[in-house]
Amino acid sequence: MTDDAPELRASDADRERVAEVLRDALAEGRLDMAEFEERLDATYSARTYGDLAPITRDLPVGGAGVAPRVSMTKEPERDEGWAGRITGGEGSSTWAVAVMSGFQRKGRWTVPRRFNCFAFWGGGEIDLRDADFAAGEVVINCVAIMGGMNVVVPPGVEVVVRGIGFMGGFDHSEEGVLGDPGAPRVIVTGFAFWGGVGVERKVTRAERQRLKEERRQEKLERRQERERERLERGSDRAELDASRHDLHDLHGGSRERELERERERRRDS
Repeated sequence: MTDDAPELRASDADRERVAEVLRDALAEGRLDMAEFEERLDATYSARTYGDLAPITRDLPVGGAGVAPRVSMTKEPERDEGWAGRITGGEGSSTWAVAVMSGFQRKGRWTVPRRFNCFAFWGGGEIDLRDADFAAGEVVINCVAIMGGMNVVVPPGVEVVVRGIGFMGGFDHSEEGVLGDPGAPRVIVTGFAFWGGVGVERKVTRAERQRLKEERRQEKLERRQERERERLERGSDRAELDASRHDLHDLHGGSRERELERERERRRDS
């Protein structure tokens, strides 16, 4: 994390990046559970970059011996096509562990070529909807012992499930769905004992909001169209009533003239 402006407010994404570093450190044995929980509490209660900086200062990144840093510079907008999301680099997180607890990988992160996760009497969520991918094919290796995990993939991604379940199971419902051209392939493998690994396909929150707005706009347009039709029907009805009234007046006037002529003939006779 840069120290040139420690008073700037940290975002949820900044806190989550620091939390991922802590989870990796726990999995690698750099932190014990008490230290991990203490630092994780400090991470989620941090308000500024200055609060976050000390939490990971003594932890290396990928064995490089360099303290992890959370950038305060906004990243450029990425190409939202699949080509822009397959980076060819390294994953931002390679491990996740939940022992009588839980873990999450979600939001903007880079899925490594192989992501290993373990849950014992706990659970985890691996959300790939907003993620980048280190390669065109990635492996999510899940080991669930009396616990559960859920892998969330976006539309367009091909899913292959190869996990083994013993008194547990892996969800195969998303297999067989063809991926988009250029989209990554996600292989879900591992072992489940008295537990399960689910796989589901969901749109992103932004896409869900876009679809919701489209439906709202369609409803508005249909309502406006019905209102126009109602007004047109009302206008046509008013014209028809006016025509009927004019016709009635015409017929009524002719009848009055006929009666008047009949009265005149009787007087003359």
